[in-house]
Amino acid sequence: MNTLPGRRTRVLAATTATAGLMLVAACTSTNNGGSGSKTAAGGVELVKAGQLTTCTHLPYPPFQSEIDGKVQGFDVSLIDLVAKDLGVKQEILDTPFENFKTGAFLNAGKCDLAAAGMTITAERKKNVDFSAPYFDATQAVLVDKTSGVNSLADVKAKGIKLGAQAQTTGEDYAKSKGFDPVSFESSDAVLNGLRTGQVKAVIIDYPVVQGWLKDKANADKFKVVDNLKTGEQYGFTVKKGNTKLREAIDKAIAKAKSDGTYKKLYEQWIGPYDASVASPAAS
Repeated sequence: MNTLPGRRTRVLAATTATAGLMLVAACTSTNNGGSGSKTAAGGVELVKAGQLTTCTHLPYPPFQSEIDGKVQGFDVSLIDLVAKDLGVKQEILDTPFENFKTGAFLNAGKCDLAAAGMTITAERKKNVDFSAPYFDATQAVLVDKTSGVNSLADVKAKGIKLGAQAQTTGEDYAKSKGFDPVSFESSDAVLNGLRTGQVKAVIIDYPVVQGWLKDKANADKFKVVDNLKTGEQYGFTVKKGNTKLREAIDKAIAKAKSDGTYKKLYEQWIGPYDASVASPAAS
C-alpha cells in the first residue's frame, strides 16, 4: 500500500506470481434466481449466472483460508450474506493480491467483487469502488520471546531482523520508520519466517496474530510487544460504477451489524468482540 498502506503481495518466493487461478466453492447454497440469468435480485448484474464470484488472495486467516478443503473465514462469511440476499451462491477465485490495487480482474469481468482483508486507501479508490468499511484493524509487532525485544523501538535499537508481508500496511509502516524489512509473500510466510528464525520480529495485521496465538505452542514462544494504530479500515471492492452491487454489500453488512450476525461471525473467526469495530467511521 502507500502511506496509509494496504495489504499484500510482492513476492519474495513467487508462489502467487504464477497465479494458478483456482475456483473454490464457499459455503453458501441458495437458489440461482432463474434460468441462467446473470441478473440477480435487486437488478445486480453478475459476471456468471447463478453465482457471486469473489476474488481473494489465499491464505489470509482469519479472513479467508482453506479449511478442510473449503475456503472459509470472516470475509467469506460476510460475502455469503450478500450472496444469500442476491439469491445466488458465492464462488471464490484465488488471485495475486496486486490485482486488487488495479481492479484488473474486476475490469476484465472475472470477478464481481474482491474480498481480501483490504485496506481502503485514496490510491485504490482511483481504480475501484469500496463498500462501507466493515472492519477496523491495527498492526501488531510480534516477536520471539527469546529476542529480548519489548517494543518496535527495541527492534531498531538492537538491530533485530524484522519481517513483514510485501506491499502491505505493515511493510510500508516499517519502511516509514527507517527499517528495511525482510519481505514475505503471504501472512503465513511471515509467521513461518518468525517461527523458523529467519526473522526475530514481524509487523503483521493484529487479527492474524489473534488467531495465531490461540495455539498454545505459538503463545508459549511468541508475544505481541506493540500494537500500532495505523488508522486502517477494510472494505470490499467492486468495479468502478457498479453501484447496485456496492449497495447490496453495504446493505448486508449493515443488517449483519444490527441483527447480531456480525458479532457472532467476529467471535467465530477473530476472537473477543470489540464493539468499536461494528460501527467504523467512513474512511
